[in-house]
Amino acid sequence: MEWTSVQLRSLVELRRRGTISAVAEALGYSPGGVSQQLTTLERAAGTTLTRRVGRRVELTEAGLTLAGHAERILDIEAEAATALERSDRAAAGELRVAMFATAAADILPLMLAQLSQHHPRLSVRSHEIDVDDVYDAVASGTVGLAVGLDYPDVPIRRDPSLRLVRLYREKFSLAVPAGSLPDTRLISLPETASLDWILPPESSYYGQAIRTVCRRAGFEPRVRHEVTDTAASLALVEAGIGVSPTTDLMLRLRPSRFDVLALAEPFERHIVAIVRSAVQDRPSVAAVVNVLRGLAEQPDLGPVSVL
Repeated sequence: MEWTSVQLRSLVELRRRGTISAVAEALGYSPGGVSQQLTTLERAAGTTLTRRVGRRVELTEAGLTLAGHAERILDIEAEAATALERSDRAAAGELRVAMFATAAADILPLMLAQLSQHHPRLSVRSHEIDVDDVYDAVASGTVGLAVGLDYPDVPIRRDPSLRLVRLYREKFSLAVPAGSLPDTRLISLPETASLDWILPPESSYYGQAIRTVCRRAGFEPRVRHEVTDTAASLALVEAGIGVSPTTDLMLRLRPSRFDVLALAEPFERHIVAIVRSAVQDRPSVAAVVNVLRGLAEQPDLGPVSVL
């Protein structure tokens, strides 16, 4: 049987994501291109790997079996690439790195400058990706490393194939329209029960986390506007529409005119680097992680600690 890594990865991603369009978006191909890869793989395997159910395509029993083996094959390929790179004793070649939007705006330029200075043979290809998708992107091998978020109140599901390195923690404050509340620097969450909130959907990890904190404080936030984009949320606060959680990193993304109040209740998020355990010792991956940890040690980012 002869197949390619792209074909195997398409199969693994279909099992993980469930639709051809989602696989295409994750791998950067057209849906037709993904379908072609799977068709070619079926011919190589000599058996039917997928079947159409309504408008969806799902894996057959043979497809599920091969997908399980495909993950191991891809891991072995990654380990081989790591071994070859380590024999060269230098971070070199190309590494695909994914970041969520806020990190891409604030951390990516600093990271690339450091890598250019200390690892000139390493080329980074960066991708902005939805923060809730970064773990799947790393697990599937679509990218070699990602910068994502983890919330102590709603921890991301731990995958034994992944390693998380906590870069730094951010405490949430509350952004409120200027002059809308009494002149105070501290506010308790129950005091916000009558306010209009601007939050992301509860289907997101961030949305789940803030609602969990509010419910623990004894109330349900009155969400008037569901907004995912950080800059848009802060713009609405500035316009006097409602209140929204914020962090120092968020504030650097969009300087705005509103009041920022410390929260009496603890609510934080951890910015983490995610890598596959199979490639964590690869010089290029280790170089990027070390640069990120170095940036995290800067006074304005906070202390680094390893998960």
